[in-house]
Amino acid sequence: MASVARRPLPEEQPFAIHQDAVTDEIEMGDDPEQRTEEIRAPEEEEVMASIESSEAESSEAESAAPTHVVRDMERLGDDIPGFREKYRLIKRIGEGTFSTVYKAEDLQYDRYLNEWDIEEKEATKWVPPPVRRTQDDRDDHFRAQEQPRRRPKYVAIKKIYVTSSPARIYNELELLHVLRNCASVCPLITAFRHTDQVVAILPYFRHADFRDYFRHMTITDTAIYLRSLFTALESVHAHHILHRDIKPTNFLYDPATKRGVLVDFGLAEREGTDARPCLCHESPTVRRRRAEMSVAGQAGPQQGYPKADTRPSRRANRAGTRGFRAPEVLFKCTEQTTKLDIWSAGVILLTILSRRFPFFNSADDVEALVEIATIFGTKKMKAAGLLHGCVLETTIPTIGLGGFNLEKIILWSTCRTDGGKDGQGQPLDAEEKLAVEFLNRCMDLDPSKRISATEALQHDFLKLPEKGLPGYEEEDLDDEMDFVTV
Repeated sequence: MASVARRPLPEEQPFAIHQDAVTDEIEMGDDPEQRTEEIRAPEEEEVMASIESSEAESSEAESAAPTHVVRDMERLGDDIPGFREKYRLIKRIGEGTFSTVYKAEDLQYDRYLNEWDIEEKEATKWVPPPVRRTQDDRDDHFRAQEQPRRRPKYVAIKKIYVTSSPARIYNELELLHVLRNCASVCPLITAFRHTDQVVAILPYFRHADFRDYFRHMTITDTAIYLRSLFTALESVHAHHILHRDIKPTNFLYDPATKRGVLVDFGLAEREGTDARPCLCHESPTVRRRRAEMSVAGQAGPQQGYPKADTRPSRRANRAGTRGFRAPEVLFKCTEQTTKLDIWSAGVILLTILSRRFPFFNSADDVEALVEIATIFGTKKMKAAGLLHGCVLETTIPTIGLGGFNLEKIILWSTCRTDGGKDGQGQPLDAEEKLAVEFLNRCMDLDPSKRISATEALQHDFLKLPEKGLPGYEEEDLDDEMDFVTV
């Protein structure tokens, strides 16, 4: 069985216990053992309660799992040698086109260096120093002392389907390894292969279902959510990597801790992979000349399409989830950049502000273009098509020339245009308008004008969460309050 090495703990060195001489200060003071027990008792109770609740949750999950899921979990444990000694499968937490993800307990957590465990680092509590004891009961105490039970540690086990190409599997694992130290990006713990089955071990992050909380998010909550997402995108894009599948289910967010993690790099690729020159990277003069020389530019708009089209087919990477694909992906741009992830993040923001999920619900690329054209209008969509050497023509009467602005779309979606108590609508407040301005920067049809992840983190909208985060301090107002009383 091939595997990626997981770093074991360094071997423990033998040590000698230094015995302090008994002093009058220790003998005359209160019993230190009693004070230590009083301090540790609540912590031990908390640990035991956490363990019991985790075990109860695991048993409920196992009993509630469908029969076919339990059968698949048992087959996975049987097919890979030594799997049951390392992990205990609990339940299935996700299923996609290329893989299935299970929640499992890491049974050998204490044997390895676990630098990936962020929760363990943050949950580290102060432990009082060991109690000084007399020589008579020191040996008896250490012999009778039992090792306290720790909280069970969970991981996410990604079972990649055997139908996936080896190149795709290797690409995903390599990119996860490259991004292992990036903020808000799910790291790779280890991976192993047995015959044709590849399994990746990832940290398990507690998160909530996007559909359960997005309608209740305030503007500040939205800014915190997006700040975490764009922090991950900044790290990914800094390595010139396109995620290609930004959507709520691939950004695991916990509203309680306000922490999000970007996962699922199955469609990710390095920028420039299989790229060919596209007009969107040429100057406006070159694009205008190419459009005038094209067949559509010379013949003008025509009804329908050529019956015997002799033009060569255009091939480009169209990977992604419907409803979140950027216009350049739908227009089959052959030189796509990291800006396509920014569009997808903008769709998430539009979903939150409009309280509608999914916002775009097209069945194919043509319907997706129609949905986008309904909002932005045919004039802007035709210009966007010409950026990539495409001509957009439509006779759908509901698609206007100028489209609508995103502020009006949000007011319509949230029923705030009119019909209130006083017969008037409820306009957007200052923070909501700031969010819409940021949304316009994310959903620019021209990818070269679209905001980058680094620029987004400097935007005033994503700076709103700073007031709600721990450790935030208001600006010093001493200068404003410094006045002289006569």
